[in-house]
Amino acid sequence: MDKAELAAFLRSRRERITPAEAGLPAGRRRRTPGLRREEVAQLAYISTEYYSRLEQARAPHPSGEVLAGLARALRMSDAERNYLYQLAGVPVSPPGPSRVVRQSILDLIERLPTTVAMVLSATYEVIAWNPLAAALLEDFSQLSRPDRNLLRRVFLGPGSPDGKVFRASSGDQFARHATNVLRTTAARYPDDPEVRELIADLLAGSPRFVALWQAHDVAAEPALCKSFDHPLVGPITVNCDSLAIPDRDQQLVLYTATPGSPSEEALRLLSVIGTQELSPTTPGDS
Repeated sequence: MDKAELAAFLRSRRERITPAEAGLPAGRRRRTPGLRREEVAQLAYISTEYYSRLEQARAPHPSGEVLAGLARALRMSDAERNYLYQLAGVPVSPPGPSRVVRQSILDLIERLPTTVAMVLSATYEVIAWNPLAAALLEDFSQLSRPDRNLLRRVFLGPGSPDGKVFRASSGDQFARHATNVLRTTAARYPDDPEVRELIADLLAGSPRFVALWQAHDVAAEPALCKSFDHPLVGPITVNCDSLAIPDRDQQLVLYTATPGSPSEEALRLLSVIGTQELSPTTPGDS
């Protein structure tokens, strides 16, 4: 283990990432370039003291789980991640679910003004969305990372015993589908701390999730059609399509209305209204 080079490498990666890129508020009086040590520790699910000792070349040998958390928190590329493991003298393990969306995908969803488009990670966290998705569902930029996770919303959100999320009609089908997908995700990333924490929280907080999880089903049949009861434009029925992004283990979710239908007109109106007239959605509305 090369402690000095590991410390320098971690510090260089930390200083190049902005809080916005990590999904954190910038705040005021920020003298440190990039992220603070405590922010990296928080994102990596380790103590600030231990991370500080890593950057000071004084920490004991980090585990594969710690390295996986650091690679994810510091948004490392595959080459950087492999180098991190080499410096620590730890065999490279499969990375956790990626939260970095390819720029071409971000550009694509912005070019779909009358289509609800969002990107989901392998753990069902909404990691990118276009304005119409914010207008129909919720302004995800106003939510914390945990609240952007659809599994947490459907199973742990207040007022969601029926499984409804964002006033959608297919809550129960979505809950089963997402649970089955999460099981296969857990098999792909058995050592990832965020995946393990998500499953532990769902098992501890939702008897309904426990029942679905204990069924050990892996077949996933998504809803091909959903209906929403939007507070401003009324009922909207959309066709649902999910396109895999294999290199990132993500999915691009698209909601489109039938051409010429009232729902298409409602989506067009919603694209004009946007989120400016929407009051914040309370958890009970989900």
